[in-house]
Amino acid sequence: MSRSPSFSVRSEADLKVDEKSLYQWVVGFCIIRFDLEQGQLIEECYPSGCLTHNEELEVAFSSFPDSVSQNHNRSSIHDCIFFFRVRRQGNPQLAHLPSSEIVEVGNDQASQMTASDKVLKQRSKIQTGVNSRYLYGFVFNRQRHDERLKRGGEQKSVVILSHNPFSSVFRPLLQIMGPLYFDIGKKALNFIASYVSMWPVPVPGQLMELPIGNATLKVNLPPAHCMPLDCGVLFEELASPIAPFLPSSQSVPQGLFHDADLFGTFRGLLMQLWKLWELLLIGEPILIIAPTPPQCCEAVAGLVSLVAPLLCSIDFRPYFTIHDPDFAQLNSLPQGAAFPPMILGVTNLFFLKSLRRIPHILSVGNPVMNAARLPFSARASTGRIQAGPEGFSLPNFSFNRFTPSNFLNAMKLRRDGPLCLMTEHKEAFWSSYAPITKPDTSILNRLIDAGMSPRVEESMSVVNNDILRRHFIELTTNFLAPFGPYYRPTTPSEGSSPYVDPPPLPAFNAEDFLTSLSARGPGKFLLKRMKSNWLDLYRRFLKGHNFLPWFQRKRAVAEQEQYRMWRQARMRADIRHLISSMSELEIVDTFNAIERHLIGELQACAVLNLWCSDATSSKLREDLRAVFNVLPKDVQQLMLMNPERAALVRQEGAGLFNDLLQDYFRQESLSIEAVQVD
Repeated sequence: MSRSPSFSVRSEADLKVDEKSLYQWVVGFCIIRFDLEQGQLIEECYPSGCLTHNEELEVAFSSFPDSVSQNHNRSSIHDCIFFFRVRRQGNPQLAHLPSSEIVEVGNDQASQMTASDKVLKQRSKIQTGVNSRYLYGFVFNRQRHDERLKRGGEQKSVVILSHNPFSSVFRPLLQIMGPLYFDIGKKALNFIASYVSMWPVPVPGQLMELPIGNATLKVNLPPAHCMPLDCGVLFEELASPIAPFLPSSQSVPQGLFHDADLFGTFRGLLMQLWKLWELLLIGEPILIIAPTPPQCCEAVAGLVSLVAPLLCSIDFRPYFTIHDPDFAQLNSLPQGAAFPPMILGVTNLFFLKSLRRIPHILSVGNPVMNAARLPFSARASTGRIQAGPEGFSLPNFSFNRFTPSNFLNAMKLRRDGPLCLMTEHKEAFWSSYAPITKPDTSILNRLIDAGMSPRVEESMSVVNNDILRRHFIELTTNFLAPFGPYYRPTTPSEGSSPYVDPPPLPAFNAEDFLTSLSARGPGKFLLKRMKSNWLDLYRRFLKGHNFLPWFQRKRAVAEQEQYRMWRQARMRADIRHLISSMSELEIVDTFNAIERHLIGELQACAVLNLWCSDATSSKLREDLRAVFNVLPKDVQQLMLMNPERAALVRQEGAGLFNDLLQDYFRQESLSIEAVQVD
């Protein structure tokens, strides 16, 4: 397998790597060799020191197909691409946190904060949260079979490590970088690093053009609302709203792993997709077994994408091995303990016995596929299926329809249980969960069964993926719609003062929500597709692990959007017209409100180096002086007794700016100490 002949690299004299810019996309590159005596060995790691020793071991163990399940063939060279997700070992201060960042809203302390204080606190937390809890590894593995070599062959993997789950970027990049490394050696790492360091800053939800040599990768990044906050997502990016209508183009991503092959991966289990959607929605643990790493990765990515545009907050491991440090904890759960909410993709059948208490087990894939294609890397980020260097063909599965024989086979699989996979791999799903959502036969009937022609199969798979993807996006969007009023920002009404704090978002109480929803119903779309006990699904969702992180993030984003709208209204307000009809007490209250907003603006500028607008500060200062000038003289003198207030009115900003900055950090350190004491 060789790289595309249209790809070329620059001369070494042009190579320059900006490691800071590189880190925005990539943590590092690794070359790992499987040694027959010593096991996995890291030959190269660029930049040096990007991983701790324990992380190097974990990356090395995760970068090779499992020998127990790997299906060998007689070809001289076999390539495959897959990816894994491991917990970072170098950030012990993050170990106790859940898998998704939770923005603090609704507690007693937050309720006493002003709107600007809440937004400032949320933004400062996000802006400083540069440490990621997880590391994504995208692997190009080559197995070379040669009878002249010891044990008849050798293995080596090229790995791209990143804090971001940008599969649409790193899969096509690996298709260039992997063959390039095997052509020119470790110089390929410098070449690729120099190109990546020239890329612009990643912008979630945008189509980006990323140059690589004389080629350009055109990729759609996943939107910010589905990205974990520890990936470094900025608050402005989170505030981008979800489109109220379905995207007109399937290439527009609505969640993570938008390019996952739903139809190709679950073609033999299409009737189970609605049950799987519910299990993902409520955060149930699922074990996925496949013959090869590319197939189990594709299945895990497909399931995560199934709940878009919901933020998937449960842990997911596209390729999980017994060497992962978390395996020991999972294998030693005490009797009666619930299995943690996570999606595990595995190829080693040993997990069937060691993790036998996991409640839902899904078996996907076909061992024959391993010799013919690169399942995880074959499609571009736009959803088009491209021929790989070794050729590409979809498996010739029959489109499963209900027949008496299929029903009897399903009953036999259920009776035998997952351990029947120890003798023969079969596509099946073992779960005692009773789904509430009914499979949509109208969607299944629209899917195209192209027969046995690989060329037609490839085109039809794109169409079928689009049909399935749009349906489940619509299903999830309608399911989440009843929560909309709880994170809908309000705008200042005409004629009212924009200087007062905006009204708080409606308080949320789970029982009140369920009572209200039960009375009005979930809407026609869901009523047609769910059983009469549909309210139970909402009840399970509220108790599951996906609801709270998603809901609190939506609330925080709504507060940010509300703050932005009220801030703009203050910029447009005519303060003299507003105070002309106010009483003296109302004018004093307006003065205090403007003063509070001005201090908040200065703090935001100092702490975050954001919103630093001279126009905003100048407008608030002018409004403050305008209100001050209409106050009675005795009230003015009383107010000027406060030195900080006097400095604001007299525009002595430089000294006050530093005082406010010191006061802010003193308050933050006190709040951190209070949390530690509690």
